[in-house]
Amino acid sequence: QVQVVESGGGLVQAGGSLRLSCTASGLTFDDYAMGWFRQAPGKEREGVSCINWSGGYTYHADSVKGRFTISRDNAKNILYLEMNSLSPEDTAIYYCAADAGWGCALDGTDYDYWGQGTQVTVPS
Repeated sequence: QVQVVESGGGLVQAGGSLRLSCTASGLTFDDYAMGWFRQAPGKEREGVSCINWSGGYTYHADSVKGRFTISRDNAKNILYLEMNSLSPEDTAIYYCAADAGWGCALDGTDYDYWGQGTQVTVPS
């Protein structure tokens, strides 16, 4: 049974940093591209960042480019999202997802397995 579990969310002041982690079990981790998505209250889900199976290719949405960094440790089956210079607009539930493909895309429909999400709150 595949399990995807996010951690590391919390409350952080504007300008601060957080690192989200995601562990995936029940699958061969390096067979999967991985992505981070987020959904703010009253808004549609948004693709944030993705990384291919090896970690050699990453892509970030314009809204987070230069502030967020996605990475993975295939030896430990862990995905990370380093978030810097956080603003209230980053407040959302952040989801980790696994895509049984070689590439990397921010289309959520490509992804096969999803975590339950972790809340990130940046008060205004």
